[in-house]
Amino acid sequence: MSAKTAHKRPKAIQLTSHPGGPGPKPVPVVWGAVDPMTRGPLIGTVTNTAQRNVIGTHAGSYSVYRAVAVAAGALDPLRKPDLTNTSPTHVIGPFPSWFDPTKIVSLDPFGALVSEVFQPYFQQGYDIRPTIAVTRAHIQLPELEEAIHAGRLKVDGHVLKPGGSVVVVKAALEPVWYLPGVAARFGCEEADLRRTLFEHTAGMFPELVTRTDLEVFMPPIGGATVYMFGDISGISNPDKPLAVRVHDECNGSDVFGSDICTCRPYLTHGIEECVRTAQAGGSGVIVYNRKEGRALGEVTKFLVYNARKRQTGGDRADQYFARTECVAGVQDMRFQELMPDVLHWLGITKIDRFVSMSNMKHDAVVRAGIRILERVAIPDDLIPEDARVEMDAKMAAGYFTEGTVPDGNELAKPKGRDFEGG
Repeated sequence: MSAKTAHKRPKAIQLTSHPGGPGPKPVPVVWGAVDPMTRGPLIGTVTNTAQRNVIGTHAGSYSVYRAVAVAAGALDPLRKPDLTNTSPTHVIGPFPSWFDPTKIVSLDPFGALVSEVFQPYFQQGYDIRPTIAVTRAHIQLPELEEAIHAGRLKVDGHVLKPGGSVVVVKAALEPVWYLPGVAARFGCEEADLRRTLFEHTAGMFPELVTRTDLEVFMPPIGGATVYMFGDISGISNPDKPLAVRVHDECNGSDVFGSDICTCRPYLTHGIEECVRTAQAGGSGVIVYNRKEGRALGEVTKFLVYNARKRQTGGDRADQYFARTECVAGVQDMRFQELMPDVLHWLGITKIDRFVSMSNMKHDAVVRAGIRILERVAIPDDLIPEDARVEMDAKMAAGYFTEGTVPDGNELAKPKGRDFEGG
């Protein structure tokens, strides 16, 4: 440990698990307030624990790496970030949905604007950090080049550049949970939610059960990235066409092209739909949520792969969800109840083309008050051979399809390659 880091660290450990103590009380948070100064900044730093008015810290799961950097002497624990020139490249909001405490409960709508709207607090020395960043970029995927060669997409020089690169605006969002609102979404008591979160993180956040005065939690989980295509101002305009895909992370398929599922093909198909809609004068949105393996995690997902391939009769659609439940105890932990929040952050009230077959995603969006005019299924020729089991199982379970839903006899037939080829 460096001498510099050691001498700046407080000698005594300050527990924050109970309210009170010397000094001023933390800035109150009034969730859903129209005036950001009334709403109050969210302060989850460790540079001054007396200022903290949330449970947890910034950076989600990466806060653990930050702790390691401090322990290793590589990072000054009291350092505040220099936010010069970090403001969003594009303005998003505010929208009426920002000020309805029932519409947004899992992110901070002011998260990208803290340097602007909370300037008086900065001048008083508060350590306030963004939970959302907005920038511009180009993305390039081989599937888009294939779409150009096949004639499905045409280079326009504005949205789609020669060579297949696409101009996008992208936003990174950290999770910020307003606990009363999250509990209401899941139909449970806030006290039960707090206790369960406390117990199932092995007591990592005692403030969950001791500080009921703190209503905001920054959980140590992954957030989301939003990719926006075309006219950004048109995303919230119900008179402009809008294509949307909400995609849950699948590293094996999305990055490495594993063919046991349809994740990358559906993601790239969604991007193609977004490009096409943007070129037609509308906008496109891809929401990429960090929920690997249906939020069960990649280890559990790979264990399920093994169980599916090795079961008697091989990989079968009629046992697709059962094998997951045998390993994990539940079929799916993504629970799409919180998913529409990012759509409300973007001011979306209507989606023309919803690029998803998931009944859970569709129903969550509609329940949130957002109209969906058309659902877009993945083209059959984009489904890898080894992913037919997954697709048949999902259609039989209620996923949207314009074709025939497989019956029980069809589901019982083994499909895909054997384990060694999978």
